[in-house]
Amino acid sequence: MRLTLYTDYSLRVLLYLGAKKPDELSTIKDISDAYGVSKNHLMKVTHELGKMGYIETIRGRGGGIRLAMQPEEINIGKLVLQTEEDFYLVDCFNPESVGCVISPVCNLKGALNKALHAYIAVLDEYHLSDFLTSKEKLAALLFDS
Repeated sequence: MRLTLYTDYSLRVLLYLGAKKPDELSTIKDISDAYGVSKNHLMKVTHELGKMGYIETIRGRGGGIRLAMQPEEINIGKLVLQTEEDFYLVDCFNPESVGCVISPVCNLKGALNKALHAYIAVLDEYHLSDFLTSKEKLAALLFDS
């Protein structure tokens, strides 16, 4: 299974903001430069993260973005579920699909569905704060470059 770039960038934005001091503002350009990723992609990601309540956007001169909640309140499993378009591991998971010829007798989709639920269950055990335990090292990589 592979997460989309959208989810990847969402996680990166939250890690970046989580490594900052609590009320310190960042810009999309700061994050784009730190990760070497497209500013345009990050604009869409940060807009959606703001609509979902993960980040706060301060407009105007001297504005920027910051976390809207504490890192221990940001559940990774929930975030992944909100940012992924779908979890169609195989064609038969897609209700709009024409389907696979063996679908009526296939037992594989049950195992894949069970694996998908286990994947999400593991991510549900983690919060953003779990990945900020080396905050100083993370900050050195992101802010001192």
